[in-house]
Amino acid sequence: MTQKNDARPIPLAVVILNYGTPRLVVDCLATLAPQIEGTQRRVIVVDNASPDDSATQIARAVSDRGWEPWARLIESSSNDGFSAGNNIGLRAAAAADAFLLLNSDTLVRAGALDRIETALRAGRGLAAARTEWPDGSEQPNLRRWATPLSELARSARTGVVSRWLGRDPVSLADLEPPPPNQWASGACLGIHRDVIERIGVLDDGFFMYFEDMDYCRRAIQAGFRLAWVPDARVVHLKGGTSPVQSMTATRGRRPPFYYAARARYFAKHYGTAGLLLANCAFELGRVIALMRERLGAKEPHLCEGERADNWRHSRRPLKPWRPPALPENA
Repeated sequence: MTQKNDARPIPLAVVILNYGTPRLVVDCLATLAPQIEGTQRRVIVVDNASPDDSATQIARAVSDRGWEPWARLIESSSNDGFSAGNNIGLRAAAAADAFLLLNSDTLVRAGALDRIETALRAGRGLAAARTEWPDGSEQPNLRRWATPLSELARSARTGVVSRWLGRDPVSLADLEPPPPNQWASGACLGIHRDVIERIGVLDDGFFMYFEDMDYCRRAIQAGFRLAWVPDARVVHLKGGTSPVQSMTATRGRRPPFYYAARARYFAKHYGTAGLLLANCAFELGRVIALMRERLGAKEPHLCEGERADNWRHSRRPLKPWRPPALPENA
């Protein structure tokens, strides 16, 4: 299918990015169908040059289930990352009044679109839903900014340090009332068209990770607010679209795009000196963590190669990361 702008005026356009997860996309679309059929809402699925037959499977499901009036598939010719792929969908639905970025590994509970759309219409900024596990237990989705000093708390992961730096609790939704103007995951992020007209789309210099925090930060710096919509509930099957979650849980080595995104975020918002401070703060926290581990007071939690990868990807922090080209005979 070819890309073209959708000129129809629509109240909400949902953008779903796919990379090799066609079954998840179809499951997600099935939860959206009752909330979209009979409305002017639309869904755009962007296949980010998947290495399998994702596009064929998704197109077949859309046709077989009668979703064609409201669901559209766009095939990207290359995989340039989460931001770039979502931007294809945002630009294709440029006539929409509001947008919802939605991971393919999500299931949207009944009524969630109504509540997100209402919040976006009222606030004309950003909106974040409550993300949860399939059993209904909450996942943290209203979060604190990453700062150079927060790297100290992250690497130390010690209650005293976290409280001293004001990093507890992790989920700001646990506070009453939740503090405004923080950030929420791009797995489910509502954006009013006013925001895009003011600051543009996502920064596609981020391949994956940190782009959502960067976008929320730019929007809030431009005067917009993030609405917290806890009665809009979305199941997020974390790990369905990226291996980083499982690697972090098992302390494996995260992929290079994670560290490239971290470096870009700190350099972009705090400058080269801020990135250096973030790395040094991480080193101090790491020393604290190692001391406690040797005393038997703490389990290891840092990922393999994390220290080296922080520094390695800090050399040219603002250079966009892209997957290395495969040999022609690969």
